[in-house]
Amino acid sequence: MAKKLFGTTSEGVEVHLFTIENSNGMKAEIINYGGIIVSLYVPGKDGKFTDVVLGCGNLENYNKSPYFGAIVGRHANRIENAAFELNGKEYKLAKNDGNNHLHGGIRGFDKVVWDVAEHSNNTLKLHYLSVDGEEGYPGNLDVTVTYTITDDNGLLIDYKAKTDSDTVVNLTNHSYFNLSGHSSGNILKHQLKINADKFTVNNAECIPTGEIISVEGTPLDFRELKLIEPGIKSDDIHIKCGGGYDHNFVLKVSGKEPEFAAELFDPSSGRRMKVYTTKPGVQFYSGNKLSDQLIGKGGVRYSRWSGLCLETQFFPNATKHKHFPSPVLKAGELYHHITMYKFE
Repeated sequence: MAKKLFGTTSEGVEVHLFTIENSNGMKAEIINYGGIIVSLYVPGKDGKFTDVVLGCGNLENYNKSPYFGAIVGRHANRIENAAFELNGKEYKLAKNDGNNHLHGGIRGFDKVVWDVAEHSNNTLKLHYLSVDGEEGYPGNLDVTVTYTITDDNGLLIDYKAKTDSDTVVNLTNHSYFNLSGHSSGNILKHQLKINADKFTVNNAECIPTGEIISVEGTPLDFRELKLIEPGIKSDDIHIKCGGGYDHNFVLKVSGKEPEFAAELFDPSSGRRMKVYTTKPGVQFYSGNKLSDQLIGKGGVRYSRWSGLCLETQFFPNATKHKHFPSPVLKAGELYHHITMYKFE
């Protein structure tokens, strides 16, 4: 239940680091700036606990990081041409990814200080009120995100949101995992399984075109646990356009309760992570744009493919494609999303 000062924002607001843990020794360190998971310590086959998420040692570097460990919203991932239509009205958003909108804009949920609603030994509950018009989005959105370390070595993330006016909401966590340890090199020797027969096809800007196709015969076929390296280095058109994996997979889940989405295994450490979610999609991003200029915890420099993300979500660009599950949240309704990262 530890709490300590992590830094101060340019506006003079203090940011604190909170520790949550279980009786087994698994623990997470989280700051209330962006709800960022700074560290996550889990055991390996040797019984030793290792920090398996990429992160920064100070607040200044988090301002420049590629969403390390953060809550992203109001709308995670990309929105084409940085605009969407809702109830016959067009809403224009910030163009912070070329001509497109990415992860909530210039000052998304990853770059705000969240209120601490609750902190106990194994739980941290954060709250943020996103006001009407913030980053171009309509409606006052009241958001809570609760992190819990469970007794069976799971990191449970519970997202809830309500709005007073129709809006779009798509929240996720952007942790970069390396099960060998955050400073151990790349994730090419990890093995991955994704509970999906199909994926959404990207254009050259890594934005879904609306087409949904089978994974069969492509490097995106992760229906069985397999090594990441061969596919990430292939010259397949789906891989080359993003310089690796940066794709949304159509999960075989009902959405009614957390169901199996993915499994990540690192043979060298013996660590296995299983992902469960209530959301219809998971974005597998292999850290293609990480560079040696990124200075992480302990002065570690993170290079390309140093970590990977498994972001549970609505499909990217869902505001443009009506056959995608809808990210629209009606006034008075509850947005509720649960994701579990369970370690074995």
